[in-house]
Amino acid sequence: MEELRAAVVPGMVHWASPNFFAFFPATNSAAAIAGELIASAMNPVGFTWLAAPAATEVEALALDWLAQLLRLPPAFMGRHCGAGGGVILGTTSEAMVVTLVAARDAALRRAAAGRGGSGGLLPRLAAYGTDQTHSTFSKACRVVGLDPSSVRTIPAGAETQCINAHCYLKHCMQADVDSGLVPTYVCATVGTTSTNAVDPIGAIADVAREFGAWVHVDAAYAGGACICPEFRHHLDGVERVDSISMSPHKWLLTCLDCTCLWVRDTRRLTDSLLDTNPVYLVKKDAAGEPVGSTDLKDMQVGIGHRFRGLKLWMVMRTYGASKLQQHIRSDVAMAKMFEARARDDEWFEVVVPRRFALVCFRVRPRGGMTEQEADEAGRELMARVNRTGKAFLASTVVGGRLVLRFAVGSTLQEQRHVRSAWELIKKTTADILQGAGTAGIQGPIH
Repeated sequence: MEELRAAVVPGMVHWASPNFFAFFPATNSAAAIAGELIASAMNPVGFTWLAAPAATEVEALALDWLAQLLRLPPAFMGRHCGAGGGVILGTTSEAMVVTLVAARDAALRRAAAGRGGSGGLLPRLAAYGTDQTHSTFSKACRVVGLDPSSVRTIPAGAETQCINAHCYLKHCMQADVDSGLVPTYVCATVGTTSTNAVDPIGAIADVAREFGAWVHVDAAYAGGACICPEFRHHLDGVERVDSISMSPHKWLLTCLDCTCLWVRDTRRLTDSLLDTNPVYLVKKDAAGEPVGSTDLKDMQVGIGHRFRGLKLWMVMRTYGASKLQQHIRSDVAMAKMFEARARDDEWFEVVVPRRFALVCFRVRPRGGMTEQEADEAGRELMARVNRTGKAFLASTVVGGRLVLRFAVGSTLQEQRHVRSAWELIKKTTADILQGAGTAGIQGPIH
């Protein structure tokens, strides 16, 4: 512990700090820590139901509870509801990989049926996202063998920062069909990383259905907010998609790693991922009778499976729907407070409408300041604030301009932390714009 305090802690970026406003939150709670500790102490290897029956059932139960909070259609629930179900994976990247594998194989089978074989078809499979889709999408496409030249980046709308499904997406998919490609997978996002934009799920699903493409919804961060009725409309149309994932470790007080993936038909995953049935993993009970439950190893890339379901189950049992909703609403209220101050201040502008608990703002070019100089001032502002150790910000680019991201949501954040960060931002900006030693920024704003 002495070495930990001396050598490790000083070199950490403390995501749990209430002064952390960068990226997206990585929330935690006593219940999640307890669940992680107990699961680690039990240390089950939950690759099959027989190897860890309670772990498998707790995971399925926790997934169904969360699906109910999100008001997902019953088709996505696994316990006695039909062919659907889910699995808890480590990250969104894994959720994209396994659903891409299922979509790839389905497209290959479909295309092969029309031409008498699948030889040479893999390079012709096309996948679609926007320029706001997380970079893990293109990485997952490479992992599953799709040709990078067939991974399409649909330009997001300048105002909405999301897909125009009936215009750009449909046109792009039709053009690909005309050139001999096979539309295979569309990634829609609820809460993009840069600006928290929300793609129109229903419209995307309608277009994708015309071409037989799999639709996956990445709701890693903002999906957590959809347990609140006032945000649930962002998932409208989800009943027409093939899969959806969200990460309770981002906003629902459940520590890393915990990404929930639900699919409408688990067989579409297991048909592609079930190729590991050696004799020592045959699904039979003590009496030698077959066990019919889906094994978690058959819904993921690897074989071993951690008992992640315990911490999610403990979080929901400990806090309940009302306290989790209260946590979300408190964060959104603090983000609204910050947004109001940025809008009312002559030195700043809010770049896109605030969604959820992320505010995207920048230094406003005034008094002869050029756009480039405003970008430079914003870059210097972020660097100076982060160097103080009193707050931590991140940035993105919107419309070619540098934008600062202020993400509320760390577990212990209170209004006083947001107010303190705002005062630090204001003071630092004043120092920069009034010529306190920043080259390239000419004089005060008038």
